[in-house]
Amino acid sequence: MKVLLDENLDRRLRKNLDPHEVFTANYKGWSGLKNGKLLEACEADGIEVLPTGDQSLFYEQNLSKRRLAVVALSCVEWRILKDYLPQIVTAIDNAFPGSFQAVDCGIFTRRTGAEE
Repeated sequence: MKVLLDENLDRRLRKNLDPHEVFTANYKGWSGLKNGKLLEACEADGIEVLPTGDQSLFYEQNLSKRRLAVVALSCVEWRILKDYLPQIVTAIDNAFPGSFQAVDCGIFTRRTGAEE
């Protein structure tokens, strides 16, 4: 599948999504494009799946008539994502036009003095 990593995801994810053809938003020159415009650019370019860290995309965009799928990751940090590669690849493998899948990659919580 032809996949575009949203600019909010760590680019190291790109090399770990075999066998998919993966591009970054920056590589395509689409940095700064917001949700609707980014989805339109993806569709015009034949992108089939958009992994993103933007979990609100489902609520902000009507995906049912789209020609691409969205896979929302609960985390964008590589040190956490790398442990969830099988789940991310499976979500991409199972994506179909107009679908939205959320992948729970754990949550990184920083401790503060109040929590100790």
